[in-house]
Amino acid sequence: MTKNLINILTTSNHGLDDYDPNSMPVAKAKLHIRNYLNPVTEIESINLHSSLGRILATDILSPANVPNYDNSAMDGYAFNADDISTHTPTTLKIIGTAFAGKAFAGDLSKGECVRIMTGGALPGHADTVVMQERVSCEGNNIHFVDVPKRGSNVRYAGEDLAAGKTVITSGHLMHAADLGLIASLGIDKIKVYRKLKVAFFSTGDELASVGQLLKIGQVYDSNRYTLHGMLTRMGVEIIDMGPIPDNPELLERTLLASAKMADVVISSGGVSVGEADYMKMLLEKHGQVVFWKIAMKPGRPLAYGKIESAHYFGLPGNPVAVMVTFYQLVREAILVLMGQPQPEQLPLFSVECTEDIRKMSGRTEFQRGLLFADTDGIWKVKPTGAQGSAILSSMSRANCFIVLDENVSNLNAGTKVQVQVLDGII
Repeated sequence: MTKNLINILTTSNHGLDDYDPNSMPVAKAKLHIRNYLNPVTEIESINLHSSLGRILATDILSPANVPNYDNSAMDGYAFNADDISTHTPTTLKIIGTAFAGKAFAGDLSKGECVRIMTGGALPGHADTVVMQERVSCEGNNIHFVDVPKRGSNVRYAGEDLAAGKTVITSGHLMHAADLGLIASLGIDKIKVYRKLKVAFFSTGDELASVGQLLKIGQVYDSNRYTLHGMLTRMGVEIIDMGPIPDNPELLERTLLASAKMADVVISSGGVSVGEADYMKMLLEKHGQVVFWKIAMKPGRPLAYGKIESAHYFGLPGNPVAVMVTFYQLVREAILVLMGQPQPEQLPLFSVECTEDIRKMSGRTEFQRGLLFADTDGIWKVKPTGAQGSAILSSMSRANCFIVLDENVSNLNAGTKVQVQVLDGII
């Protein structure tokens, strides 16, 4: 997005047809954020063992066929299908054994077979494997119970991956299975994008650090701990700037210092309309503000903008709102900045809600829910209880979000709702 369009967005309600800074729908907010995101480009080579959660910077190509030889998919006997008859009992002579990693030396002659283990290389002239349970043995001979089709129980060279084939494309987020897949190719180092740097801090005179005695009017700063946990699971480089009191000079120094050190700056609190909320003033002074309010609950006061070259997310101060806005907006933006061009969308599932839900239309709500299987094994959901944005215990108990779009109002028990499973989100 050009600087000119940024200026239009931040100074006018009519810069884009669907832009409404007073109450932007969640989906539109995500689209606006995507317009600003430029992924990191620096690349580093790392050991495969260290690549979990990193973003591939180059395609992974298969250097050879996988598997690189025809082998048995079962414990059984390898033979040539031309040596057996489909009409009369067939007997083959066992002339040796092929183990995984230790092939049988030699080729089969007519009427011969080899005892073979799973993964063992097929001997010359063999093209079929019969499972050991489908034959009977008598001395060095096997007798067929039934006749398998030619090629049965054989894994052919290149069946999984052909030499030169693209195995994983750049921009892929590395999972555990990917490590094993790449290791199966004999590759021990891969190229990934550098880690994204994320700085964060909490704002407010009411905050006390964990371990201190609370004074009247104070609360413990829990937001930095939930942010630290969510960011850790994303594999970014974390810079904890601590709790910052409502002092405009100190907030300004912290904001500017964070922007110099990090690709992304996240604050919690200070983005509402209170007399001591200075973040909007500081963003307007030093950066660009895209929006301040989202049509969602919890999380309506949410800011997005730029400070120098860093992306800024101003999250609400309430603990649940911090987590909801992070999961719904910040997470996807961070994945794009890390180098994943099209992050996997969080799936929605339709299930029955067993309790009434109260909701006003006109905004998207993310209520905390408990997804469970009833006595018939059918998955259903119920709210965790009180849904206040300061009730962090509701997030601790929840295993899903009940996602209610802006067109939904009060719902009766038994209604189908959309749920978003929390486990494995990041």
